[in-house]
Amino acid sequence: MEIRDAVEADAEALAGIADAPTDVMRNLVHDRTVHVATEANTVSGPNEDADGEETAETDRPDDTDEPIVGFVSYDAKERTVHVTQFGGQAEAVERLLEEPLRFARTEGMETELLVGADDDSLRGAAERVGFEEQGTGPMFDGQRTVRYRLRP
Repeated sequence: MEIRDAVEADAEALAGIADAPTDVMRNLVHDRTVHVATEANTVSGPNEDADGEETAETDRPDDTDEPIVGFVSYDAKERTVHVTQFGGQAEAVERLLEEPLRFARTEGMETELLVGADDDSLRGAAERVGFEEQGTGPMFDGQRTVRYRLRP
């Protein structure tokens, strides 16, 4: 798994993960810090083949062609890093949450995120990387949220 900065071309894949319109995710890439996790590249080089046959180097995808398996977006204001959106495969989400946490530790800031109250997978990921539940958050689209915080 590779972690990289998101680019505008990632908007469609992010929209699929977040169940959001592509144009909204395109704006997210422009307005926030966004990182994506991609599947590890499994294409081998010409000298790595066991029987000596060469593989076509032209088949190697560039970074934006690798399947995106998760993302995180965040911004910082008033001494707090706010994780604004995140999603994807469990392992990817946990690795991606480390990005805003690393920034917050460096800057001596707290980190906060909101998760849908019914989203056990994302709540579990947040707890596994150290976030602590702080009670209920605001309603979004008629759904309850839970507020999580991690202090440095």
